[in-house]
Amino acid sequence: MQAFIDFLADNSNLVLGLAGQHLLLSASGTALGLAIAFPMAVVGVLLPRLGQGFAAVANVAQTVPSFAVLGLAIPLLGIGFAPALLALTLRALLPIFLNAYVGLRELDPSLREAAKGIGMTRWQSLVQIELPLSLPATVGGLRTAAVESIGIATLAAFIGGGGLGDLILQGIALRDTTRLLAGAIPAAALAIAIELSLAALQRHLVRRTHRVARAAD
Repeated sequence: MQAFIDFLADNSNLVLGLAGQHLLLSASGTALGLAIAFPMAVVGVLLPRLGQGFAAVANVAQTVPSFAVLGLAIPLLGIGFAPALLALTLRALLPIFLNAYVGLRELDPSLREAAKGIGMTRWQSLVQIELPLSLPATVGGLRTAAVESIGIATLAAFIGGGGLGDLILQGIALRDTTRLLAGAIPAAALAIAIELSLAALQRHLVRRTHRVARAAD
């Protein structure tokens, strides 16, 4: 443990720089996944047949190993940040889409009927009532995708994408446990921090949703 602490003290700038790269890559992949998957979920609820097709696409994206995506992307995107970002985006699609889609579909149908009864259009009902009430489920999918992204981002080191995976690979190659832990432990700490933060946000949204539902009753 002392060797690990000494390594961090002597290489703090290196570790912080790689942690920043790791977080940027993970956040970018998750954000792109959200930007693609959330509109897919909304459209899928409005057009159920299309929603089934979207679910099939998301499931296929999830079954493709991240290593395979990296390998296929290299001829098109080269090495570095871009192919790693593609892999993380594809991996984020399924949890975000499914949670948002299921969260919207499982809302009480009487909510839509009540909205229609007071003169709301389908779009107004979706934006003003259904989407806010389904936010906890959507954040649950985002939480899963973000934590998975931190782990998968370590693979970026294999193609020059940077991040804490660089230290892990160096530790394996040099049989240097201290260097390996200097990459693995900060990556685990990032995942835990993101998990706790998004879990707290999800609990807050659940409480707020319950208060809104009670007020509506």
